[in-house]
Amino acid sequence: MRIVHVSDCYLPRLGGIEIHLRDLVQHQRAEGHDPHVITTTPAAPDVVDEPWVHRVEAATGPLGGLVRADADLRRLLEDLTPDVVHVHVSVLSPFASTAARRASWLGFATLVTVHSMWSRLGPLPATAHALLRLGSWPLAWSAVSETAAAPLRRMLGPGTPVHVLPNAVDPASWRPGGVPGPPAVPTVVSVMRMTRTKRTLPLARILLDVRRRVPAEVPLRAVLVGDGPQRPALERLLRRHRMDDWVELPGRLDRTKIRSVLADASVFVAPAELESFGIAALEARTAGLPVVASSLSGVTEFVEHEREGLLGATDGMLATHIARLVTDASLRERIAQHNATVPPRHDWVEARRRTHELYAQAAATARMPVRGLARVSAA
Repeated sequence: MRIVHVSDCYLPRLGGIEIHLRDLVQHQRAEGHDPHVITTTPAAPDVVDEPWVHRVEAATGPLGGLVRADADLRRLLEDLTPDVVHVHVSVLSPFASTAARRASWLGFATLVTVHSMWSRLGPLPATAHALLRLGSWPLAWSAVSETAAAPLRRMLGPGTPVHVLPNAVDPASWRPGGVPGPPAVPTVVSVMRMTRTKRTLPLARILLDVRRRVPAEVPLRAVLVGDGPQRPALERLLRRHRMDDWVELPGRLDRTKIRSVLADASVFVAPAELESFGIAALEARTAGLPVVASSLSGVTEFVEHEREGLLGATDGMLATHIARLVTDASLRERIAQHNATVPPRHDWVEARRRTHELYAQAAATARMPVRGLARVSAA
C-alpha cells in the first residue's frame, strides 16, 4: 500500500506523536509498504530528508499559511495518490485537521488518530464539532487509549465509532538481560518534554515531598531526562529548594542513552494527568522498572495498580507511592520481576495488525472507491 501520514508535528521536533510516527513509518517500510509523511515541521539545519518526507511551508499569517498549506497538500495527494491517508492530530493541529477534511472529502480512505486528551479544553472541542460537523466527515476515528477515546466519543456522539489504536514499543530493544539489580543509590527517573502539560514543575515538588517522606539516612537521586520551555523554571525551582545536588538534568537523550539511564534506576514516574498514552512510561515498564503514574492518564492502558506499578490521582498519592517503592525493596523487586519477565501486549506486531485493520475500516467509510480499496481491505 501507499500510505500518506499527515501531522503538524514530526522530526526533528521530539514528542510522542513524532516518535511514534517515525517508528510506524519504519515498520511499514520494513513490511514492504510505501509510507510518506507530510508535515509543516521545518527540517533540521544541514540535514537532508528521506525522499518520502514532504515538508509544507506555511506562510507567516495563520490564515494565509493554512491556505497555502492546503493547496500544497492537495497537490501532494494528487501526485502521491495514496491508498490510505493517516492523519495524526493533537490538541491544536490546524494543518492535520484541514488535511483530514480535505482527504476524506476528496474520497481518500482516511483514518484520524487523536494522540492527545480532548478533555479539560473548555468549549473548544464542542465548538469545533458544532461548526465543522466532525461526525459527518467520511472517515474513521481512533485514539491512542481508552482514556483518550472517552472524551472524543462524548463529543462526536453515539453515531460515530471511535476505535482505539495504541502506541507501541519493540520489547526486544528495551527488555533487560535479567531482572535489574538495585542501583547503589535509589534513583527516580522521568523522561518527558518539559512543558506545563507534562507537569514539569509539579514533578519537582513531588520529588521534594518524596525527599521529606524518605528517612534522612536513605540517599536519594533523581534524573529528569528531556528539554523544553519549562526547563529554566525547573532549574530555578531546584536551586531555590536546594535540590540541584541530587536532581540531575541531563537534557534530551537518544534512546541508547535513555536505556542506560533506565538500567541504573529504581522507579519511573509519569506525573502528567493529560497523558493520552505515555510511550516513555511504556518503555520504562518494558525495561523492568516499576512505574508510578497518574490514574487519570492513558498510562492505565498498560499499568495496573500493584502489578506493573502504582497509580494515584493526586500529587500527594504519587509522592507516597514513590517513597514506598524507594523504601520497600520487596515490593519494588516484585514489580520489577514482573515487568522484566512479562512483555507488554503493546508491541509492534499487534500495532501493525491493528493499524491495518483500521485502514480497512477507513476504506469502508470512504465516500467513493479509491485506488487500492480492495487491497486495503484485504490487508
